Amino acid sequence: MLPGNRDRNKAARFRAGLSAAAENHAKSDVPPMQEGVRVAFIETIAELEAIYGESNLASNVKVADHVTALYRPFIEASPFVALATVGPEGIDCTPRGDQPGFVRIADDRTLIMPDRRGNNRCDSLRNIVRDPRTAFLFLVPGSGTCLRVNGRAKVSADPALLESFEVDGKAPRTAIVLGVEDVYFQCARAIVRSHLWDAARHVDPASLPTPGRILAEMSKQEVGGEAYDREWPERAKSTLW
Repeated sequence: MLPGNRDRNKAARFRAGLSAAAENHAKSDVPPMQEGVRVAFIETIAELEAIYGESNLASNVKVADHVTALYRPFIEASPFVALATVGPEGIDCTPRGDQPGFVRIADDRTLIMPDRRGNNRCDSLRNIVRDPRTAFLFLVPGSGTCLRVNGRAKVSADPALLESFEVDGKAPRTAIVLGVEDVYFQCARAIVRSHLWDAARHVDPASLPTPGRILAEMSKQEVGGEAYDREWPERAKSTLW
């Protein structure tokens, strides 16, 4: 067995945790295609491996079961994390942002993320309390290298812990405590292809529908509208933490 294959297999088990019922649902819930269009789908690992083959040595040996000295700087420099969770209703991926290093390295096998104010849906937290499988994807502005961390999480409302995350006298209501199982970097191809950090490629926000417009249309004018967009900057400033 190549070095790192054990870690790769463990990561595969992490990603393969759907129940048989959920798998059947996923197969039946195929997005509709245009009339007359026929699309073949891959249904087995063997079919997938026939197309992609085996991952190489570099893809496998980079996986660690803890935060190493060389992976630590990415976490400390990152102001943005994509948080992925799974629950009975399905999967969820949500953005989390704060000051660089907002995810605390408690020790080399434990990360702590404060749950700052948001839309109060609590999708991620609802998932975690029922299914601990959780992943963090760290982005560092200007760097093409992302850091992926998989593990099992718990939600804490411990007063002393939350107080340690206070900003402007405001503590988060909860924190996500992640037990680290896999840590590894993602190659830069996605960032390079997307020109994510190239300001010349940034989209003018005025060319996109505003949240107020979307809310007004979805709610048949009950909420949202121009007033929502106009008041948003001040509302965000007063509720940021």
